[in-house]
Amino acid sequence: MGSGTADLLACVAAFARALEGAFDPQRFLQEFSARAQALVPHDGMFIAWLEDEGRTFSAFARNVNGPDVTLDFHNYTIAFDPSERFPRETAAFGPIFDGQSQLVADGASLPGSVDPAGWSEWTQATGFKARLGVPLYSGGRIVGAFFLASRTAGCFTDEHVAAARQIADLIGPFVENVVLLQMERRRRERLQTISTLPPILGASLRIGDVLARLGEAVRPALDFDLLGVSRLRASGKEFERIATVVSGRTVAPKAFAIDESSILPRMREGKVVLIRDAQHELDSKGVVDREILESGIRSILLAPLVFGEEVVGGMLFAKRRPSWYDESDREIVRAIADALVLALQHQRLAEEQQRAAVAEATTQQLEKRVQSLRGALEERFGFDTIQGRSPAFTTALGQAKKVAPTDTTVLLTGASGTGKEVLARAIHQGSTRADGPFVAINCAALPETLIESELFGHERGAFTGADRLKRGRFELAAGGTLFLDEVGELAPAVQAKLLRVLQERSYERVGGTQTLSADVRLIAATNRNLEDAVAGGKFREDLFYRLAVFRVHLPALRERGDDILVLADRFVRELGSRMGKADVGLSREARDLLLAYHWPGNIRELQNAIERAVILSDGGLITAAQLGVTPAAGKVAPAPPRAGGIQPDTVAAQDDGAPEGLPEMEKRAVVEALKRAKGNKSQAATALGLSRTRFYTLMRRYGLQ
Repeated sequence: MGSGTADLLACVAAFARALEGAFDPQRFLQEFSARAQALVPHDGMFIAWLEDEGRTFSAFARNVNGPDVTLDFHNYTIAFDPSERFPRETAAFGPIFDGQSQLVADGASLPGSVDPAGWSEWTQATGFKARLGVPLYSGGRIVGAFFLASRTAGCFTDEHVAAARQIADLIGPFVENVVLLQMERRRRERLQTISTLPPILGASLRIGDVLARLGEAVRPALDFDLLGVSRLRASGKEFERIATVVSGRTVAPKAFAIDESSILPRMREGKVVLIRDAQHELDSKGVVDREILESGIRSILLAPLVFGEEVVGGMLFAKRRPSWYDESDREIVRAIADALVLALQHQRLAEEQQRAAVAEATTQQLEKRVQSLRGALEERFGFDTIQGRSPAFTTALGQAKKVAPTDTTVLLTGASGTGKEVLARAIHQGSTRADGPFVAINCAALPETLIESELFGHERGAFTGADRLKRGRFELAAGGTLFLDEVGELAPAVQAKLLRVLQERSYERVGGTQTLSADVRLIAATNRNLEDAVAGGKFREDLFYRLAVFRVHLPALRERGDDILVLADRFVRELGSRMGKADVGLSREARDLLLAYHWPGNIRELQNAIERAVILSDGGLITAAQLGVTPAAGKVAPAPPRAGGIQPDTVAAQDDGAPEGLPEMEKRAVVEALKRAKGNKSQAATALGLSRTRFYTLMRRYGLQ
């Protein structure tokens, strides 16, 4: 057996012995390197393993005789680390991975013009001057490269290259077996690391609180410069970044539009996205891609967070070095994502429960508020708040109470100011629609051109100025009550449309074609005699009978007797309290005047008179003069009957139109005013709120001059 063959066999034997026990990349080649000195004298030996379908390589093992060196190739420190990969062109390794042998006698002496690979830089960084490299084969394919280096320039020859090829051919299968074994061992270690994540993720329901600890736990399995977690928004069109781990700075939450990226749509489909070099694979036209490129990120792993069959979020691993991640990392990042998705769903569930709890609390508060408002409405607008004891009024009130619980259309009649809207609200509050809206419209307050739009609404563009859709009162009152005040003032065209709504319980907006349901209870009111209007052709007879299903007539205030004083006392209390004059009251003279006045404006006029008097009053009793009302000459109404009192006499009018007499109470008011003024007629007139001419007329009438 020749010496060369014996040396080769010795090398193989040394390599085989190195496979025993735990693999140590720093010592693995020591004996093998010593045996190989007889064939190729050298100071350093290095084996590179080709990965990721030939795109990258990693350092398998190395050995340096003498002082150790740092193999820094183009700023990449070469040391055995299964997670550290380098582009195939690093340190001019590319041609060897393509099957070529490489021999550089003196890298330091190469001029720049013939040194495109940067041999001088490599020599300066490593301390080696000469290098040879040959491909490493296994099963007929290139699996890596075998390198020998020397500190002595020109020490390698072509014979040394041939010897290196022989050595490489022998150790190639051994290297592949060791690498596959180590890769499987490494895979299991990485998966074992991931199995420790649940306790970390369970420490908080908020991923942002545990992501830093999670990052430290997974870094040995999958290194990164940036780790981010996002969740898919409800729209399905954006991923929202909810937590990020990045060295040296805090990244604020942000949403990324899926269609503004070349990679997010792929993750949205449930795929793991591997970007080896962002500079070559991303599209700078996309907003998200451009942001990644500007951040300096080069390698990316994007994993979808899949719950069931639904993508609910995503996970990002990123490095600022290219070709950091490869196909073997897909399994690892999926395993990490599977562990994280449960935590994300727990966070989402916790947030939904929190929102539900807030919503429930808000609902309860709103329900209490509704109950409070309902009680306030009942207290303000219910039948119990309507005061009156006169027979005519209690009869009307009793009728309203009976019809309230039904859904029957009601027609309220009576003079203006008799309280028709107040009674309409009480009917609404006493109905099954009390929880719905009460919508009122005064048919006399709007011109004919607008009343139809107000009642039924209009579509955009229905007429000039209709620049948007408008919902009418029928639509706004859905589920409740619609009150049509002064319904007798409706124009004939609107009467016809209102009749159709009452007949068919449906309508269309002005300019629209969609049929809407008229789910309302209708209460109408009028101060006109609709029978006369029907007879005169001013009001449709068929509409009248549709509205007058149940009629309630409210008597005028002058017909209600002592109800005037009941209402007056109530207004005094309410207005006095509101104005900070709680001790205000009505004097006897004021009460007598209230009963003597005929109240053409009914309750509304009474309330206004009391408000004026309370304003003028400094507290105590309100005088008759402060009321600001006086029975008009020739229009004095008979004083209403008083409970337990005596009906005063009345006197017919004389030929000159002046009244022949007034109730004793009016005469008494004049006499008492003169007494208090000690005969001063001007002061007495002022006290009664009368002009001097009017006061002198009253004095002559009663023979007081």
